[in-house]
Amino acid sequence: MASAPTELHDELRGRVVMALADAEFDWLVVAQPENVGYLTGYRSLSETMRREPTMVAALDRSGELHLMGPAADAGPVLHDEVVTAERYVAYGRFYFESTSGAPASRMAGLHPSLRDAGAALVDRLSHGATLGIDAAAAAMLAGLVEPDRIVDASGWMAERRSCKTPAEVRRLERAARLTEGAIDEAIERIAPGVTEADLARHIAATLAAGGGAPKFVVVTSGERSALADAAATGRAIEPGDLVRFDIGCVLDGYWADLGRTAVLGRPTELQRSRYEAIFAGEQAQLDGARPGVTATELYDLAVTSVRSHGLVPYRRHHCGHAIGSEVYERPIIASGWDVELREGMTFCFETPFYELGWGGMMVEDTVVITEEGCRLLNVSDRSLRVL
Repeated sequence: MASAPTELHDELRGRVVMALADAEFDWLVVAQPENVGYLTGYRSLSETMRREPTMVAALDRSGELHLMGPAADAGPVLHDEVVTAERYVAYGRFYFESTSGAPASRMAGLHPSLRDAGAALVDRLSHGATLGIDAAAAAMLAGLVEPDRIVDASGWMAERRSCKTPAEVRRLERAARLTEGAIDEAIERIAPGVTEADLARHIAATLAAGGGAPKFVVVTSGERSALADAAATGRAIEPGDLVRFDIGCVLDGYWADLGRTAVLGRPTELQRSRYEAIFAGEQAQLDGARPGVTATELYDLAVTSVRSHGLVPYRRHHCGHAIGSEVYERPIIASGWDVELREGMTFCFETPFYELGWGGMMVEDTVVITEEGCRLLNVSDRSLRVL
């Protein structure tokens, strides 16, 4: 389903226009779906079906916005007033009928191919102007713009999106609360004989009932809990099993990504001690996160804390990531990311552990960086849940 623009996206686009005043390019031209959505509030169903970018948005320093996309998107784009008909460059054939001669009904075949539409879009931009282009737009418009007019704007756009507005934080918070509520309900349903698939179906249904779109629903148990991104199966949960949840959801265009672990029956000493270690690692991140700390420093804090609490060896390629309209945004909480945290950045902190043949466990939470530290956006119990 295509999404329509909101006051939030008017605000976000305004922030970008202000930043363009000091940019080294005159036009910002983007095709990464999340970047197009940031500027316009519109997400195309065709991108979801094709699993590749289908639209290009171009914005100049005055706020003038043009959008290129499939003829099939002309109907919702114009109906929702994303741009005017004069500023929508349609390609391909899709037929809308209209007794009133609505503009969307006249766009089929105006530009037969994406290439034709791309040339028309480029021709609309000020001749000689410098274009800041993200990687997706560079691929879609390859060869249509003189190389000396192009500046790589992928990092520039990522920087604009990295610090969230209060309205964006509220959306992330709603997504996190919906997701943790679904996990909590599923945990209460754990009993001997209940299957991973039973719990996964309940989580997906709860997310959908709350307006969210389930993106990944990982529910694994027993030895299977060590399989990081495995799909739920018909395996029945037994006393003594670890049950690991890693759930991703999108609500109103913003992601949630949360992890919890439960055990059916009294945990063993090894289960308890290992969970205490990974919990301590995540807590070290929560205690240490503040503006000026780097992503790498947080990663080192997490890994060192887990190991100091007795879980050795403990190896992780990352211990979290920024989150927003993408589940993985920049920076990653990992070695080599010497990016300083800033107020308004939002992250998932996580310290999972997986041992094949034994099991896996995780705790993952969403935070916003504040002036003096960080604030959890979700509120559910982070401990090892004992059932």
